[in-house]
Order: sequence, then structure tokens, then C-alpha cells
Amino acid sequence: MRPQTYTTRRATTNGSGWSRNQNIVRHKAKSLGSISNAMIVGLLVLIVGLIYVSQGTKATNYDYELSAIEDEISELEAKKEDLAVEKARLTSIASSENSTVAQTMEGASVGGYAE
Repeated sequence: MRPQTYTTRRATTNGSGWSRNQNIVRHKAKSLGSISNAMIVGLLVLIVGLIYVSQGTKATNYDYELSAIEDEISELEAKKEDLAVEKARLTSIASSENSTVAQTMEGASVGGYAE
């Protein structure tokens, strides 16, 4: 009779034997390459730059609107001052026509021309 020796059907690697119902697959950690990382960083810089520029333009637009409103306010204040002067002039003319001194004055007429 032959001597019986037991041989395993599964190959052993690295000196460790695997038994049943165990996974023998080893997964590598997935990572992005250097080109992908550079593209992601570039896109992030681009997005931040666009946000910065859009905020700057909003501030400039508000500045233009504020400047237009201030110009309109200064025009209206100038008109108000002109109207106040006109009111004072008309009030003084009306009060001087109704005064007793003005009523006793004679009408003006041309006495003649100097030659």
C-alpha cells in the first residue's frame, strides 16, 4: 500500500494558507491621478474667481445707481432753492403793491430824452 499524504487543492501564497469561506481578493484603494487633481484645483480656482468678479460687478452697479440718485437729489435741491427765491420775489412784489407807500406813488412816465 502506498503511503498516504494529504495535498491541498488550493494553492498557498506568501506562506499563508486560506481556508474555506474567506475572501482572497485584496482591493487597492482608488485615488485620483495628478492630472485629475490639477483639473479639480483649477476648476475650484476658476469658480472662486468668477464669484469674486461677480461680487465686484455688483458693488460697481450699486455705486452707479447711488451716483445717479445723488445727482437727482442735487438737481431737486437746486430746483427747490430756485423756487424758494421765486416765491420770495413774488411775495415781495405782492406785498409792495398792497402797501400804503406804493398806493400814494404816482405812475412813472417818460419826461423826455437827453440829447
